[in-house]
Amino acid sequence: MTDRALEAAGILKTFPGTVALDHVSLTLARGEVHALTGENGVGKSTLVKILSGVHRPDAGRLRRDGEVVRFGSPLDARRSGVMAVHHDGALIPSLSIARNLFAGAEPKGRFGLIDLARMNDQAAEVLAGYGLRVDVRRPLATLDPGARTLVALARAVTAGAEVLILDEPTAEMAPRQIEALFRVVAGQRERGRAVLYVSHRLDELYRLGDRLTVLRGGRVVHSGPFAGLERRALVSIMLGRRLPRVSPAVPEAAAETPADPPYLRATGLTRRHALADVSLELREGEVLGLGGLLGAGRSETAKAIAGALTLDAGQVTVAGAPLRRRSIAGAIRAGVGLLPENRAVEGIIPSLSVRDNIALAALPRLSRFGLVSGARIDRVVETFMRRLRIKATSPLQKVAELSSGNQQKVLLARWLAMQPKVLLLDEPTRGIDVGAKAQLRDLLDELAVAGLAILLISSDLEELVSGCDRVVVLRDGAVAAELTGLEITEERIITAMASAGGVPPADG
Repeated sequence: MTDRALEAAGILKTFPGTVALDHVSLTLARGEVHALTGENGVGKSTLVKILSGVHRPDAGRLRRDGEVVRFGSPLDARRSGVMAVHHDGALIPSLSIARNLFAGAEPKGRFGLIDLARMNDQAAEVLAGYGLRVDVRRPLATLDPGARTLVALARAVTAGAEVLILDEPTAEMAPRQIEALFRVVAGQRERGRAVLYVSHRLDELYRLGDRLTVLRGGRVVHSGPFAGLERRALVSIMLGRRLPRVSPAVPEAAAETPADPPYLRATGLTRRHALADVSLELREGEVLGLGGLLGAGRSETAKAIAGALTLDAGQVTVAGAPLRRRSIAGAIRAGVGLLPENRAVEGIIPSLSVRDNIALAALPRLSRFGLVSGARIDRVVETFMRRLRIKATSPLQKVAELSSGNQQKVLLARWLAMQPKVLLLDEPTRGIDVGAKAQLRDLLDELAVAGLAILLISSDLEELVSGCDRVVVLRDGAVAAELTGLEITEERIITAMASAGGVPPADG
């Protein structure tokens, strides 16, 4: 038996129009926790699915204990001792907690029937070791998401998994549940099991990991031991940025004239497992950058401000007036618009034309006595297609036929047609070509000069440095730093992202 429990060599996986994994290699050793990290969309989940039998690679091979294996399904992987645990658990909510724990391996009594009493007693004993003291006869659906993940973990360990793959397991866990998970992972290492721990949370990676692999753009950009790897260096690897050897001194700021009062103020935004007391201010004519790694809470902050995410605590005021009705409609009435990160799902309506997509949100403003003037719509659409230089054969062309950059411009035109006071832009330049990106950046500058207040969420450090008046950096759902003026450098943003000891999301 080799120390190499599971090896992936030269794994290639493509989907229509996308290379998800580009000849990725990874080795999981016995008695070791191997961490896997990287920003969103770099191929982590695809690799997990290949290792656990959900997907088959287009090229490359897997070796289990040195022998080539081909997993045609998760069941094949499980028979080989490889099991994956996802934060959603992949369990059956309607079945009892005990049945989920022992699925397929229930203790049997006379005549081959399931011994319910023994199964329930054993389940209660096993789960107590995970900090779960519950009535195991209850449906799994009665547990909170974090507890369900612990049940999935207990099932894998109880089934004797020799290679345990944990895919973002703490996403919805309370602190006490996270500690229980950490104890189990440490126990698996001591027993000589191999563990692949997938996470974007630096504290977890450094606490648990023996070795680390970083993916970027579907490729391995770093692989090696954690020992000696500084957090700033890890963040720079993840983002593909090189830090200067010496930190430049930041000159003392000149005396400033009193700033205009904030037009939008968000105070104490808190949501369990997502945001922890996030506060920020945005002034008219200002571009405020919002930076942070995957899972830092950037999108959640924007959605909370726009009324698209319910909060446990916190308040948003616009022009001094609180948004009492925390809803999208209430935010829109107050002049707040949100351009979401996932424009294909939350933004454009592919079956509609460019004209209809632009006019959609502005219809109430363009109507009189409940009647919509087609001529008024045409004038507005023509104005913004020209202003934003949207390339389409005509306003009647389906928006799904446009390039990514032009689809993004259509969404921006939709909000501008409503004459907003505040624009929340979540990764507006992601996935568009260089020319369209430059046009959008120029447009944002023009809008800010015209008095619009802009919140710009971006993973592009250069975009934050060159295009923002101030930058707020989030880490683990909390504000890690606020930078202004000459403080706004790539190095300082990376340092804030990598800083230890962030405030964890509230444990309700």
